[in-house]
Amino acid sequence: MFKEFKGALTEQYALQQLKTIKGLNIYYWTAERGTAEVDFVIDNGEDVIPVEVKAETNLQAKSLKVYHEKFKPKLSIRTSMADYKREDWLLNLPLWAVGSIQ
Repeated sequence: MFKEFKGALTEQYALQQLKTIKGLNIYYWTAERGTAEVDFVIDNGEDVIPVEVKAETNLQAKSLKVYHEKFKPKLSIRTSMADYKREDWLLNLPLWAVGSIQ
């Protein structure tokens, strides 16, 4: 129960940070049969970027990978308690830096 609450609280924090960024439209995405979901899909007018929010340092993001394979965005973002790390198509952004997404 606490893990679910912590996850919801972390997603709410990320949403509040994203809402402070001007010119950013924020959406939610789910696959047709509900087999995958991405917490936020943000549109800055130039790019559409999926954002997965993790409350812990568990960095598995299967739904983000499904989204990436289907839509091929330039960048996908996973935000968590882990440090900044840039991989091929994935940026891990620390939770405290969510408000710096442009």
